Amino acid sequence: MNKTVVKTLELLQLFITHEQLTLQEMVKLTKLPKTSVFRMIQSLVASGFLKKDGEAYELGLSLLQFGCLVAERLDVRKAALPIMKQLKEETNEAVNLVIKDGDEAIYVEKVETSEPVRVYTRVGRRAPLYAGACPRVLLAFMPSEEQKKYLDHVELIPIASKTIVDREQLKTVINEAKEKGYTVSHSELADYSSAVAVPIFNHEGKVVAGLSVVGPENRFQPSYIEQLVPQLKHAAEQISKALGFIGGKNVEL
Repeated sequence: MNKTVVKTLELLQLFITHEQLTLQEMVKLTKLPKTSVFRMIQSLVASGFLKKDGEAYELGLSLLQFGCLVAERLDVRKAALPIMKQLKEETNEAVNLVIKDGDEAIYVEKVETSEPVRVYTRVGRRAPLYAGACPRVLLAFMPSEEQKKYLDHVELIPIASKTIVDREQLKTVINEAKEKGYTVSHSELADYSSAVAVPIFNHEGKVVAGLSVVGPENRFQPSYIEQLVPQLKHAAEQISKALGFIGGKNVEL
């Protein structure tokens, strides 16, 4: 592996948590020689990955272009967004889309509600698969061997006041989700928030995403959840169909 390329990428990663950095700050954070850091910066500026703003540097437009390409090529995101907007209009609740990335779920799209009391979720946020309705629906519908392997090794750490940290309880909730076709969470990723989530399947019958409606816990009473479930399932069916899913015959469990 080319060490210069690796160090340059590590330099770029500093800007995930820093909006701007000076040369001296980058030297301090990377612990690399000043001359080496300067050469890497010059290369990144020349290629448009960084740009100079006074004495500091910030991310350049080339990274924005790459980011847009990645987003556009997430087929599930493209298929889901118009249906998510429609679901938001029907429910007037925030709608989230998550995909699996290793042992985590990552939020790749959202449609905000106009309700004055709402739950805010940032695109790019990560969550463990065991916590929250939308991440957990990915866990519930993943292939059984993969699911077992995950459940055997994952450390169940509380994130909010009602995060499920009992392994047997988690297995029960997962089994119920598979039977019902949806799962519900209350105060698992953030206190006083609730979510209802359903799976999205691709043309191979594999779960590729989770779709959820999210809002304040006091609004998500059992009768309201019963009302949301068919709307969510219908939206997920539309997205799955757009991805080539043809029904229960090719679901991978």
